[in-house]
Amino acid sequence: MRLIAMPGNEDLAARLAAAVGARQCPLELRHFPDGESYVRLMEPVSGEQVCVVCTLDRPDQHFMGLAFVAAAAREAGATGVDLVAPYLAYMRQDRRFSEGEATSARAFAVLISTVFDSLLTIDPHLHRIRDLSEIFSIPARALHAAPLLADWISRNAPDAVVIGPDSESRQWVEAIARAAGVPFAVLSKTRHGDHEVSIVLPDLTLASGRRLILVDDIVSTGHTLLEAAGQLARAGFQTQACLAVHGLFAEGSYARLKSAFQAVVTTDSIVHASNGMSVVPLLAQALAERP
Repeated sequence: MRLIAMPGNEDLAARLAAAVGARQCPLELRHFPDGESYVRLMEPVSGEQVCVVCTLDRPDQHFMGLAFVAAAAREAGATGVDLVAPYLAYMRQDRRFSEGEATSARAFAVLISTVFDSLLTIDPHLHRIRDLSEIFSIPARALHAAPLLADWISRNAPDAVVIGPDSESRQWVEAIARAAGVPFAVLSKTRHGDHEVSIVLPDLTLASGRRLILVDDIVSTGHTLLEAAGQLARAGFQTQACLAVHGLFAEGSYARLKSAFQAVVTTDSIVHASNGMSVVPLLAQALAERP
């Protein structure tokens, strides 16, 4: 197996390569003056299985280069080209809400399925789509980071109550709480647009004398977490930390979250100052289990 790191993914790919005992293939990727991408693999990959490592937090910037790297590997004689994308973009728009809209989740899945032979990702935002096989025509496996969040809670807040953002998160939050050996509760959330949510608190009698830890799969604008923290504060509770699998932190939301929580911690699925949990062991185990 050869790993190829797309720009910005070098550290993650290096740690993953070390964990699975694989070599890396250096990559040259630059842009011509007109903005078009130039790609060159700096070592031979003929006869080898290639895994391209690229988290997709800014997919519009990454995809053309990503597609050209996959094409270069095939042209160089790779036996197969797989994608390791710890964060998978475009999963929110999973149906048409207004006439004329693109169903981006399905369209993006078609693009990836055309370019790669398989996909490995972590906790994609599955809502109305229940399984990646519904939209991908290639083998697509979703790993789960709940054990990483549970381990962080066990080590840093063993007296916590885990709070989930909405009813849809209940099963995931319950798994985290069970693994950490702590109680849990879920909020009731109504979304009114990209920047507006309303939160209703459940009965939090079980939280008396305990630290509250909010968990979420993706932090984008942070409005849900901030509204929840505000509601909890007005009810007399203090939230110690918020944990998330994927930290996008759009619109400067990290600074606002830092002011609302004692700690903001994410996995390194997307490189950020908040990273405090590593997805490398999850990815390494999945790669090692492949036939």
